[in-house]
Amino acid sequence: MMGEPPVSASKNKSLSIFNVAALGIGAMVGAGIFALLGQAALLVHSATWLSFAAGGVIALFSGYAYSCLGAFYPSRGGIIDFFRHGLPSTTLANMLSLLYLVTLALTIAMVARAFGAYALQLFHEHSTSNGLQEAYAGGIILVLALVNMASSNAVGRTELVLVAIKLGILLVLIAAGLMTIKPQLLQIHQAPSTNEFLSSVGMTFFAYAGFGMMANASDKVANPRRTMPRAFMIAICLTIVLYILLSLVLLGNVSAADLAKYADTAVAQAAYPILGRLGFTVVSIGALLATASAINATLFSAFNIMYSMGDNKTLPALFKQTLWHQATYGNVLAVLAVLILAIALNLNSLANVASATFLICYLAVFVVAWRLRHKINASPVLVLLGMILMLLVFIGFMSSLLIQGAKEVAIVVGALLVCWLLALNAKRQQRLSGR
Repeated sequence: MMGEPPVSASKNKSLSIFNVAALGIGAMVGAGIFALLGQAALLVHSATWLSFAAGGVIALFSGYAYSCLGAFYPSRGGIIDFFRHGLPSTTLANMLSLLYLVTLALTIAMVARAFGAYALQLFHEHSTSNGLQEAYAGGIILVLALVNMASSNAVGRTELVLVAIKLGILLVLIAAGLMTIKPQLLQIHQAPSTNEFLSSVGMTFFAYAGFGMMANASDKVANPRRTMPRAFMIAICLTIVLYILLSLVLLGNVSAADLAKYADTAVAQAAYPILGRLGFTVVSIGALLATASAINATLFSAFNIMYSMGDNKTLPALFKQTLWHQATYGNVLAVLAVLILAIALNLNSLANVASATFLICYLAVFVVAWRLRHKINASPVLVLLGMILMLLVFIGFMSSLLIQGAKEVAIVVGALLVCWLLALNAKRQQRLSGR
C-alpha cells in the first residue's frame, strides 16, 4: 500500500500558510466553542478549561502526525489518501474513508443546527419554533455549498474574512470578560471522575478535530513540506489559547443555573453580564460567523474527499462527474444528505456519534503515521505517545456513552458496519475494473 508521494493534479498553488491556517481555525473554532463549550461545561463544570487543554495536547500530537503525512503526500484527498498509502488492507482503508466522510456530514449537520440555534435566539428570541431553526440550518448549508462549488480561491478568501471577524469579536469578549471574572465560580468544589473527564476530553478533542481539513489543501500550496507543519501548529496553538481563555470567561461569568438553561448558546449568554444586550448581540453575530466558517471549511474538505474517492472508485464515478463549475453530482447528493441529517437528528446525538467516529479515524491516522514513520521522517516517540493518549480517551468516551445508554454506541457500530459493507462492494467494483 505504500508508495512514492503522489504528484499533485492541481496547478493552482494559490493558498498561503495563512489561508491554510485560517481554514483549520475556521473548522475548529466554529464547532468547538459555539456548538460544544456549553455541553462540555455541563459535564465537568469548572474543570472545563482543563478538558480543553488536555484535548489540545492530544490535538497537537495528532496534528504532528497529520502534518508529516500531509507534507509527504500532498493531495486533495487528505486523510483518505493517508489510509490508502499506509494501511495494509484496501477494504479497511475504504471503510475508514467512508466513515470519515460520514463523520464530516454529521459535523456539518451538527454545526448547522448550532447556527440555527444562535440565529433563532438572536432574531426570534421568544420563539420556540423548531421549524425556524431548521430553516436557518438548511439555508446556511445551501449558501456555503454554492460558495465551495464556485472555486477554492473563494473558499480561502472567505475563510480569511470570516476568521478575522469572528476572532476580533471573541478577543473583545475575552478582554472584557477576564476583568469581570468571579473567582468563586471557577473553584472546583468536586473533581470530576476519571470517566467523566476522559469523556469530556473526547468531546473537546472533537472541538479541535477540524484541523484535519488543512490536509485537504496540501495540493494547493506551493511548498507543502514547509507550509503544512507550520500551518498545523499555528492553527492548533492559537485555538488552544482561545478555547482556554473562553472557557475561563464563560465559567467565571455565567452561573451554573444559567449555563444549564442556555447550554446550546452558552458563549452568547456569557456576554450578557459582561457587555450587556449589545454585547450579547455582537457575540451572537460572531457565533453565526464562526459556525458558518466551520461549515464552509468542512464542506471544502468533504467535496475534495468525495472527488478523490470517486477517482479511485471507492464511490461511483458519478460522484466526480462535473455538473457546474467545480460542482459535481456527488456534491449535490452530499448536500442533500447533510440537509436531511440537519433536519432529522438530535444535536446532542450528532455530537456524540461524530466525536466517537472522529476518534476512530484519527486513531487510524496515528497507525498510518507509525507504519510510515521512517518514510515521512516522523518521530516514533511523538507518534506512539499521541496514539496511546488518544486510545485512552476513546475508551473512556465510549464507556461514558455506554453508561448513558446504548443508543449512540449502537449508531456508531451501525455506521461502522454499513461502511464496511460499502467498502467490500467498492473492492469488488475495483477488482472488476482492474484497479
